[in-house]
Amino acid sequence: MKRVLILACAFIFVAAMAMAAGPNKYQVTGPVQEIKGDVIVVKKGKDNWEVSKDAATKITGDLKVGSKVTIEYKMTATKIEVKEDKKAAAKKK
Repeated sequence: MKRVLILACAFIFVAAMAMAAGPNKYQVTGPVQEIKGDVIVVKKGKDNWEVSKDAATKITGDLKVGSKVTIEYKMTATKIEVKEDKKAAAKKK
């Protein structure tokens, strides 16, 4: 009985920690095509990925054009604009 209780508590703790961790992290790997100010351009397949960096971005190694890098990033909304459904607006009138 104690084992079941301990396992249940451990499961709840792990689930709570996962939810509190925030947004998922993603990554892109490829050669650096260009570095322009606060933007790094990485070639992934046929596409160029532009990833911004700031003063808090941790860079290990010598970042330069041609270097193969793996960039970890998060997606964060900067603006959200909600559009009213036209059908719902028509029904209100």
